[in-house]
Amino acid sequence: MIQDVDESLRALVKRDALNGSKADIAFDAPNKEWSSRRNTPTVDLYLYDIREDLEQREVMWEDIRGDASNSRLVTERRPPPRRFKLSYLVTAWTQRPEDEHRLLSSLLACFLRHPTMPADALSGVLADARQPILLNIALPPPQDRSISDVWSALGGELKASLDLVVNAPFEVKVAIPAGPPVLEEPRFTFAGPDGEAEEGATPAARGGRARCACRRPPRAAADPRRRTHLRRQASFRGPDALSHPGAERDADVVPAPSMKTPRRHRSAA
Repeated sequence: MIQDVDESLRALVKRDALNGSKADIAFDAPNKEWSSRRNTPTVDLYLYDIREDLEQREVMWEDIRGDASNSRLVTERRPPPRRFKLSYLVTAWTQRPEDEHRLLSSLLACFLRHPTMPADALSGVLADARQPILLNIALPPPQDRSISDVWSALGGELKASLDLVVNAPFEVKVAIPAGPPVLEEPRFTFAGPDGEAEEGATPAARGGRARCACRRPPRAAADPRRRTHLRRQASFRGPDALSHPGAERDADVVPAPSMKTPRRHRSAA
């Protein structure tokens, strides 16, 4: 992927920035040894840092569809591409500072016109990339890195330059085959308290709504001794004794009325 980014930048700069000039395009480190050996106008794009763009990392795997018999069938699953930031130090090398500034101005205008890499400049695997290749030019560097530190590491003198950041996707060559498709309707089993079970397909397959085979639990059998006691209590209270709600519950706690024997009066002799 990195070499494809280099070739895409070469094509874009040569077409839109140099405008047919005979300046060379290089990707070497601009140190003292290299600068002493150059003898023609050169635009150097030095790759000095590679970092992953964690803010745009995706974790959901993608479903890859397409089959000879069914184009909607999921054949495999792949992880999403990981995006990386490739930082380039862009410099211009000529005999005169004015010519270098003119080249830098043309390079700046080129990258400002193209926030993304044009499709006709893409090469290699980038031509088939499903995500755009982003171009950011002359942005402030992060706090943990400065341009002066880069020049100090190169051992050269500080020079006017542009910081170009290319945000490109990197395909992870990993794929997991998908499982076989489901060809039958799911079936459900409903069981009731009595242990009986009823099997059935989905409501769509049966042509109606799903019904549960559950049954209400049967009422407990009445105690014959309790029934006899209730009838005995009702005989003392009258025919309406068990007509009101809760009469059966209250019948056990309400005492039966007492039976009194009438007094007999003796007649006077």
